[in-house]
Amino acid sequence: MPKMKTHSSAKKRFKLTGSGKIKRFQAYTSHMMRNKSKKAKLNLRDSALVSDADSPRVRRMLCK
Repeated sequence: MPKMKTHSSAKKRFKLTGSGKIKRFQAYTSHMMRNKSKKAKLNLRDSALVSDADSPRVRRMLCK
């Protein structure tokens, strides 16, 4: 059985935290920013955690 390869796009998008949760960046930040309020843009800067339902799938892509 060959080694599992890490999904290249997943390794660029997700990071593991110290406690083992998966950190991700917010969506809706790439274009049409003039339609969003300053408060909305400020809140989109923060990173977020991957939901519990999606974390097994992401973990499999990261081979962790």
